Amino acid sequence: MVVEVASPGHRNLQRDRVRKRREYARAGIPVYVIVDDFDDDGAVLVLTSPDPGKAKYADEHRVPYGTDAVIPEGPAKGFAIGERIVAF
Repeated sequence: MVVEVASPGHRNLQRDRVRKRREYARAGIPVYVIVDDFDDDGAVLVLTSPDPGKAKYADEHRVPYGTDAVIPEGPAKGFAIGERIVAF
């Protein structure tokens, strides 16, 4: 699992949202989480089910700030990212 915070600036956002997403899917990283202050009023994006051949994630869940983003699979399954970090 990889968890990252999006960096400011167009070039950095392209890297975090597009290039890294593609490369992590290609590498088969099972869960990629992006904490993104620059997505509207802020959001957590949880990407799962990588397809290395297509370099994309099959499942994508975008959760706005203020709502818990729960990791759906893997060793961190059930871990919630929210206003307070809480493990179920």
